[in-house]
Amino acid sequence: MKTKLSKKRAISTVLTTVIILVSSVVLGSGVVLYGTSLFQSGVLTESISVTGVKVWVHDSDTNGLAWGAAAIRNTGDKVLSVDKIQIRGADIPFSQWYPDLEVSTNLFQQALNFTGWTSAAGLLYNDVASACSPATVLQFDMDGAGSLDDFCADAATGPISLSPGSSAIVYFKLTNGTLTSLDSGVNTGVNIFAGKAGAPQSITVQGKS
Repeated sequence: MKTKLSKKRAISTVLTTVIILVSSVVLGSGVVLYGTSLFQSGVLTESISVTGVKVWVHDSDTNGLAWGAAAIRNTGDKVLSVDKIQIRGADIPFSQWYPDLEVSTNLFQQALNFTGWTSAAGLLYNDVASACSPATVLQFDMDGAGSLDDFCADAATGPISLSPGSSAIVYFKLTNGTLTSLDSGVNTGVNIFAGKAGAPQSITVQGKS
């Protein structure tokens, strides 16, 4: 019997070589692009700097009236949201945060001063001569001399968003009873975080009459 010859032809050696080369280039390019993407995302950092933290407690208020303040700066490469202020393990609600996000460099570096107590809902004393416009819940002259921009803030409604390099000053009211007059002069823990960025700090509570 005669053996029938198939008319089908295999892919030529040259074409096979070309396909292998093209596939190698495509796969290699994909690996390089993927590796570059991972490297670029990996070098972005999340970091905040918290400075000038203060905590004040009323010397004689029986309800445990206390306030704090902090200067916060996003020192990383990503937009961060400051989402936790905690004293002695107790979270301070956003409604008790008073952030000023429009602060000059001089104001940010200024000491965070205690302005005095007022009987209105336990707020700090407002400077009626403040140049805040429009008027806000908290407004006062940080250095008492009128040479700096005023601190101007309303109660927060959620986390404070900070772009890379931007800063904020936050005054915050502790929930009554978190500290008392007996805590004056005592070191206490203050935690301020933006996600995983941040670190606990130990602050001496100052008694104010």
